[in-house]
Amino acid sequence: MATSHITALETKHANLEAKLHDELNRPAPDDVAVHALKKQKLRIKEELAQYSPA
Repeated sequence: MATSHITALETKHANLEAKLHDELNRPAPDDVAVHALKKQKLRIKEELAQYSPA
């Protein structure tokens, strides 16, 4: 079960990365949206770190 959870987190992280990339490449990126996306990515990265071997 943990493997599917990790895969889901990795997919969410990749999707957020794509959204962040799209937002940053807009002519006038929304700073609030960029901040929110980065915060979500960080939360997922921290959760993924709990599953990686130390």
